[in-house]
Amino acid sequence: MPEQLNTRVEACFEQAEAFFKRTFKRPVVSFQLRGQKAGVAHLHENLLRFNPQLYRENIEDFLRQTVPHEVAHLIAHQLFGDRIQPHGEEWQLIMRGVYELPPNRCHTYAIKRRSVTRYIYRCPCPDSDFAFSAQRHSMVRQGRRYLCRRCRSTLEFSGEMRVE
Repeated sequence: MPEQLNTRVEACFEQAEAFFKRTFKRPVVSFQLRGQKAGVAHLHENLLRFNPQLYRENIEDFLRQTVPHEVAHLIAHQLFGDRIQPHGEEWQLIMRGVYELPPNRCHTYAIKRRSVTRYIYRCPCPDSDFAFSAQRHSMVRQGRRYLCRRCRSTLEFSGEMRVE
């Protein structure tokens, strides 16, 4: 795990401790997050998970904005308990007051979407292409049947696939 990220997490906690004049329990920090989220705070486990790919592609903003965003969730939970909204006024107070950052709910990092294969199914209706996911295609191969909503015929695999 990048040392810069751990250092930034610690700095965010120290900043919050100076602001609130109390100590906060340090979390476990993990780099085991994939997909579209840059970071996730697991409040009850006191765990921060970060996306290594988005970190590598956006290091500066990630350290400046994403790390404090997730730390603020843990701080808000330790201060105010379970009954607060994830991006509610308590969290916003920490983002603005402690970290002097805008309380943005979502990142704006470019996400590379992975390609997916679609399996084309048809019925007797004209222009009837139904793109099935791999999971749905597998269900058909296991005996499941899907019907066209118009003609009520069983959808049949055309043998065609496309990558999206």
